[in-house]
Amino acid sequence: MNDDKEWNVEKLLGLSGSFWNTCTLHAGVKLGLFTFIGNDEITAKEVARRSCCSVRGIEVILNALSAMGLLVKKEDKYINTTASRSFLVKGVPGYIGYMVMHHYHLVKTWAQLDHAVESGKPVRKKETRNGEERESFLMGMFNIASGVAPRLSKKIELKGRRHLLDLGGGTGTYAIHFCLANPGLKGTVYDLQTTRPFAEKTIAQFGLSDRIGFIGGNYLEDEIEGTFDVAWLSHIFHGEGPDACRMIIEKAVSAIEPGGVLLIHDFILNNALDGPLFPALFSLNMLVNTASGRSYSEDQIKKMLNAAGLQNIHRLSLKGPNDSGIISGMV
Repeated sequence: MNDDKEWNVEKLLGLSGSFWNTCTLHAGVKLGLFTFIGNDEITAKEVARRSCCSVRGIEVILNALSAMGLLVKKEDKYINTTASRSFLVKGVPGYIGYMVMHHYHLVKTWAQLDHAVESGKPVRKKETRNGEERESFLMGMFNIASGVAPRLSKKIELKGRRHLLDLGGGTGTYAIHFCLANPGLKGTVYDLQTTRPFAEKTIAQFGLSDRIGFIGGNYLEDEIEGTFDVAWLSHIFHGEGPDACRMIIEKAVSAIEPGGVLLIHDFILNNALDGPLFPALFSLNMLVNTASGRSYSEDQIKKMLNAAGLQNIHRLSLKGPNDSGIISGMV
């Protein structure tokens, strides 16, 4: 039993009400308030005019964002902080608003967590995301992966590898950075057909359209066409139950040449399944949103790889954000 946090009434109530801060950030990004302010020093009335919102509402939320340290107020004018200009103004290279909006879209399901716990079933009703949700999800994943992929791609040894499969690769961020780090490597992103426009646009922005292709398909239902000597499976296991994960591994292995390598990147629990915190909470995110998804432990993933006949199974020393890790196996 871990009592190190020393919970008390103040901390418990602070945690209980912390969603006020979250919702304020979400609303600020959704309404584009940081973007409307940009590099200006601007009054609440002018922000209201630009955003087509009420003056009363804008004044209250701008004051709250100032209290949170996301804006600076000088007399009756508001200014973006350095962080807000760097990360919350749409169009800047470091913009993370898509990921913030992905979190916004998750709030409705998380608010019904008790129902999901009672039933053991997801409360999310939609089978597919609408256009806005899809953009927020895919570009949010791009936001996060863009901060991780450049570092990982330089530390994972792919020298001599010729063709990488980025399975469930979304916009292709990892394939892009693996190819940038390995000039002799080609890549193929395999994802749903609805993802193609986002992936091809992103790949083109990096000037890699001649080296990275896209295959539209559903890896749960369709076969994987082509032959590869390395497969990268990043953050797809947590969306599925154990049986589906084993099937995904088998399909990936069938497309990998002998001597090829399979790399699984995901949020990884300890073998007791009670930590670290983010993977444990992420299992709840999968509970409310998927039929059988969850975070997996290192031991669970290794056993799946062993059952599929892979050799030299081991966890890499690399550690990503939110306790993500990488487990490797050789075909």
